[in-house]
Parts: sequence; C-alpha cells; structure tokens
Amino acid sequence: MFSWAGDPETHSGWSSRSKKGVAMDVQKQDNLGVDVIFRPANPLDTPGALVPPLQPGTTVLPKGSVHAESGMALPCDVRMDRDVAVTLRDGTVIYGDIYRPTGDEQVPVILVWTPYGKYGGWWNLHMKPTVFGVSPKDVSGLQAFEAPDPAYWCSHGYAVAVVDVRGTARSGGDMLWWGRAGGRDVYDTVEWLAEQEWCSGKVGMAGNSQLTILQWFGAAERPPHLAAIAPWEGCVDMYREDMGRGGIPETKFHSEDVAAFLYGENRFEDPAAMLTEHPLMNAYWADKRARLDQIEAPAYIVASWTHPIHCHGTLQAFREISSTDKWLRVSNELEWVDLADPDNVADLRRFFDRYLKGIDNDWEDTPRVRLSVLDPGGTDQVGRPENEWPLARQEWRTLYLNPADGTLSEELPAHEAVARYQGDDPASSVTFTCTFDEDTEITGHLNLHLWVEAEAANDMDLFAAVYKTDSDGNRLHHVEVRSPEMRAVVLSMETDGRLPAGFGYEGPSGRLRVSHRALDPERSTPSEPYLTHAEEQLLTPGECVPVELALWPTSLLVHAGERLIVEIAGHPVGNVSVPPMPGPDPDVPTRNKGAHLIRTGGTYDSHLLLPVVPTTAPRG
Repeated sequence: MFSWAGDPETHSGWSSRSKKGVAMDVQKQDNLGVDVIFRPANPLDTPGALVPPLQPGTTVLPKGSVHAESGMALPCDVRMDRDVAVTLRDGTVIYGDIYRPTGDEQVPVILVWTPYGKYGGWWNLHMKPTVFGVSPKDVSGLQAFEAPDPAYWCSHGYAVAVVDVRGTARSGGDMLWWGRAGGRDVYDTVEWLAEQEWCSGKVGMAGNSQLTILQWFGAAERPPHLAAIAPWEGCVDMYREDMGRGGIPETKFHSEDVAAFLYGENRFEDPAAMLTEHPLMNAYWADKRARLDQIEAPAYIVASWTHPIHCHGTLQAFREISSTDKWLRVSNELEWVDLADPDNVADLRRFFDRYLKGIDNDWEDTPRVRLSVLDPGGTDQVGRPENEWPLARQEWRTLYLNPADGTLSEELPAHEAVARYQGDDPASSVTFTCTFDEDTEITGHLNLHLWVEAEAANDMDLFAAVYKTDSDGNRLHHVEVRSPEMRAVVLSMETDGRLPAGFGYEGPSGRLRVSHRALDPERSTPSEPYLTHAEEQLLTPGECVPVELALWPTSLLVHAGERLIVEIAGHPVGNVSVPPMPGPDPDVPTRNKGAHLIRTGGTYDSHLLLPVVPTTAPRG
C-alpha cells in the first residue's frame, strides 16, 4: 500500500512535468503586486487520473442500496444532482455534485470545497478510509476524499454539495492555492447554494486537511449565509507551516505527493516555483496565511498533536478566530480514521443541528476544549475537558543542555562547553537526556533557545525533536490507527527507532534556518517565537548567535523512570514521511556544511523551555 509514489501508472503527472525546460506562465495578481507562476495542469487523460466526463443529470439512489464493497447501505433515498454548474463572479463555471433528501422540505447544506475531485479521480479511488482501518460499514462509498459522507447527512435532513474548486477536474479557470481569491470563490458558492429552492438558507462547511484550509480562507470572506464551519485539521499559513517552515524550503510533499495527483484542463498555480523565486516573506506569502481574525462563524475545530503539517495552524486558528461560539477537540488518531468515526460524526451533527437547524440541544454545554494526552507506550487520555487553549494552569520548566554528560538539568552548567555534530552528515546528531522521577504531563508549546555556530559555512539548518524512551533507552511510539491489522503494518515500518510520519508519533519537532532567526518582537513570546522571514542574516566565521527553535505544541505524559530526549541535527530527526503521506522529507536539501556547534553553560544559556501541567491543580 505504500508503493504508490513509485508507480508510474498512478504517479506520472507532476514530477515529470517539473523538469528543466517545461514552460511556465506568469500572471500578475494586481491586488498583490506579484507575478504569480503557473504551470500546465496535469491533463485529464493522464493515466490514473480517472476523472469522468461531465454528465449532468439527476439520479435517485434508493434506500438500502450499497455503493462500496461491504459498505454502509443507504439509510434513506438520496437524490444526487450530478455536475451542477455554478457561475462565479468573474464568469468562471465550476461544477459540483449535490446530494440531498428526496422530499420537498427545505434543508441546510454542507459545502465540501475540494481540489481532489468530487467523484472519481486518484484520491477517491486510492485513499479510501477503509484502507486505513475504518470499518466498511461506517462509510457508504459516496463520500469524497477527506469529506463527510452524504449517506449519513442526507438521512438526518441535510444536503451535501461537493464542489470541484476552480481549475480542477472539469471546473473552469486556473487552479489557485489558498489565498483570498480562492476565498472569494467559496463566498460565491455559499451564496449560490443559499439561493436554491431546496435550501433553507443555512450553509455549513466541513472536511479535512485541504478541505479545512479552504474553510479558513472562505469563512474569512464572511459569506452572509455561512452559518457554521467544521475545520478538521488544516494549517493556516503555507509558508510557515507547509512549504517553508523555519525558513527551510521543503516542497516535495506538495509537488510530488499532492499536486502530482490533481488534474485539470488549464493551469495550476505553482507555489513551489514561487518559493524558489521568492524565498522571503512578501505579499504573495502573506496572502497564503488565512485572515483568522475575520472569521466569525461558529466553529467545530478538530486538531491533533501528531499531524506534521496541520498541528500548529489548527490550534492557532482556535485561538485567533473571532467566533464567540467555537469548540476544539484534539484527537489522538489519524485524521481520516477520526473523521469517519461514528461517534465523532454524531458529535458533529449535534453542532450542525444547533447552528444549521436551530435545534436547542444543549450543545453549548459541550466543553469548549477536549484534549487528548498522549502516552506513547501506554494508554492515552482522550476527550479530557478543559476551559481554554493554551492551558492557563501550565507552568514553565527550564532544562539546560549539558554536553559534558549529555543531560538536561534544571541548573545552568557553571562552565562553558560545546556540543558538536556534522551538519552535513545524515548519521550525525547530538542528544540530551532527562530522566523523570515522577509522572509528568507536558502540554503546550515547547521552545529550544540555543547558542549556535557553524565552523565552515555562513548558514545552518537546524532540526530538533523531543521524544521519550523507556528506562532502557527504547524509543516509545504512539500509533495513530486503531485496527490491529493497520497497527501491525505501521509497526512493521519502524526504521532507526522511528515510525513514519502520519502513522506514528513520538513527540514534537522543529526546524530553523539560522539566517532566518530574526523575530517579530510584538508577536513573539519565550515559548512561541514568531519569525519574520523578512531578510537573511548570514553568519560570519566564528560567529556564535542565539536562536529560538520552536517545537510544535504537544501533550505527552512522561512516567517516572522514563527519559525525555532532545535530539538536534542537520537533518530531520523526528518522524519522517513515507509517500504519499505528509511529513518531513528525510532528504530535504539544506545549506549545511561542516561542523555545527551548540555552546552551553556559563554565559551560554542553551535550554529547552517545557510547559508542565500540574496534575492536581484545578482546570480553567
């Protein structure tokens, strides 16, 4: 199941088109003042694309019919309006499939805004939730990739509109990645849906990953009839969280494992090429960060500590959106498994019943925050109620790096020392260890404050991970799937003590290009530094500089006798990707050359800042 990336029949589009000599188009976006690079879309006739032709029409799928092997029988008749045309404000025509109950009653509609294909296509055929351990009886087969299941929602009095975004599949125009222009397309579609005679005038949005990201941008445009959103794990900032985290470009997942499987008739915006052309923050990249403070719609937000792309942004969105009615649930499972879980679907329905149907069902009594506390090697706490995020009761513990004995300690070493590794050696790293003498919960944002120096280069790319081991030094794993068969598959993929990102997790990670170390003082805190990415500050020979290397938030329980490890290297040291799953590229290009030095002790206060949650203190 993990050989897809090497299959020329199904992975033929993007990587072969990105070679030198392929023509790229440039289009000025007047509102940004930036020339935006486009490239030809992967053609609809690409082997493996499997995008069906337009076939407008209406079909009634009868109650009891089955549309996937061993799948859920439809609990009601479902009317499917195929290839419905929606005209956007600039005249571009896009297409959607609308599923709704067969009666005459006006119903609210859930909009699914997808680049992956509303029907057919590589993602729907190869990335079914059942592949990842979801019971076939929990899904009908009508659902699009990363989307809610129309069979369930129609049986509870909702319509589901699954729409191909501009420039994908048969929808017209050029495909745009994120940004306000895409948000305006969402606005137009929400308002079009609200005007349909079968619609009650209430529109919600739902979906996972890319389908969440597009919710942030659409909701920020404030369509009048958008009554609620359900973002289910999705980052908010393409530069800082996806393609340029820490200032280190990493475009392989985007280009070879996402865009390679998208198809259209015109052009695709090419953010990977834009990152090469514009490696520093500018108006283009600012437009790729959602305007979270503009979102006022009620929101049911799902996050996880484990997602290598979506973790930080989803949690940040909960903090920044202006909605007064917002809830956060932090899952301990793979996003696609969590999305299809019947209990979670029922929980989401209570939220939509309240805000799309106006049912007084005491939804407001739901805890505003429900956390999962991960215990790799043990048993997680799931759904722990909290009043806020981040937790108000967290306490900060400073652990200083001591290379003399490889420890983390609460006392700053009196004498200066140096930890050294080869920045360009994929086998070289340094570790620091703290053995805990009592059970300790770590929940929140972590940060490494380091004094660093490059012996033979004018820049450094730093990678760090925090994880726990047992008393014998064995790395402890959190497996994100629940079925025994899938757990066995994931555990069999262990390499050098690590599981693949997206399926396994040991703890948070971070990265930093040292020339990008400049901070925004107004937005930075000791635990959450905010990089400006506005300029490069290259090193001079022998120069030692302080840097803030942020690790994404987590919630980990460390038991007495277990060890907490900090590992630092010139290459990714946390969980890494196995295509087409998201995660750090183990071979990401870096600027590293020669030895890296981390100075500690004395005047060099290199340390890990750790958010510790008292287990006996009151919540809130």
